[in-house]
Amino acid sequence: MFVSTFEKQLDAKRRLVVPQEFRALVSGPFDGVVCFPSIEADCIEGGGKALFDRYNGLIEELEFGDPLRSALEVSVLGGMARLSFDTAGRVTLPESLCDLFGLTDWVVIVGLGDRFQIWERDAFQAHRAAQRELAREGLAKLRADQRAARLGMAG
Repeated sequence: MFVSTFEKQLDAKRRLVVPQEFRALVSGPFDGVVCFPSIEADCIEGGGKALFDRYNGLIEELEFGDPLRSALEVSVLGGMARLSFDTAGRVTLPESLCDLFGLTDWVVIVGLGDRFQIWERDAFQAHRAAQRELAREGLAKLRADQRAARLGMAG
């Protein structure tokens, strides 16, 4: 699983050192990662073969010509880049993705289980604050619902 959060600096050639923990997760015939514009947030999403297979399976479940299938094909498959690791464990991010999300200097790499995201540092700080608030509210509601269900069953 991709876990934790890392701040890394892009060099002048848009190269990024991928955390060793992440590199170990995607070792195999293709020594690198895939990445594409995230559907859910203003960042790059990436992962290994398992992530690619997951999205491809989701796309294949939809009928050919389905507007959602077409949107996923364009967004994920059409936006995907395969990034190989160099000898120093770096990948070179595509210029188009860096421009799309304002990645020029410091970035944040966030592990999300079977995938990771690459954010512009300030944008991630705002996103993380919003996500923490959503998580707090959601967890409080979940706990309240669980308490209500237990009380309902006891009575």
